[in-house]
Amino acid sequence: MSPINEVIDKLTNSIENVKSGESFRTTMLPFLPNDKGFSKGKWKFDWTKESTEIQRQIFKLVTLENPSIIHGLISIEDKGDLIYMHLIENAKFNKGKEKTYYGVAGNLVAFACKTSFEKGYDGFISFTSKSKLIEHYKKSLGAKIFMGNVMIIDTPESFRLFKRYFPDEN
Repeated sequence: MSPINEVIDKLTNSIENVKSGESFRTTMLPFLPNDKGFSKGKWKFDWTKESTEIQRQIFKLVTLENPSIIHGLISIEDKGDLIYMHLIENAKFNKGKEKTYYGVAGNLVAFACKTSFEKGYDGFISFTSKSKLIEHYKKSLGAKIFMGNVMIIDTPESFRLFKRYFPDEN
């Protein structure tokens, strides 16, 4: 399992343009390796290979205004009692000092929380973190260490993320 390695830059209500501060409403759609707007060389992970893992589902984060541009990707698995995040990745243009949008990684994690609530798992999600990001995920997401580098987000923190990014949903 690859550890989660995305920095949660800012918790926003959607995604927010770094320069203008304008927010854009987002949606999550199933990812297909032949999606328009997806180029294999622009991503750190091999999402085409990830899509061959039959127990995993991959979703793409897009804006309602322009659903052809992929802002981030997430690979999740239903473990029967929680949702496990295998991979999350911001698009290249949403990384580093020159990123275009804040809030992409937070949005992806909130989607995993939402999925957990929908499945009846009380918002529980889990993921493996890179060692250097454990404290960051504790502070930014309210994640807790389960064992080693495996972290969980439980009901209160999950609900907070879910309501921040999906305020119109129950």
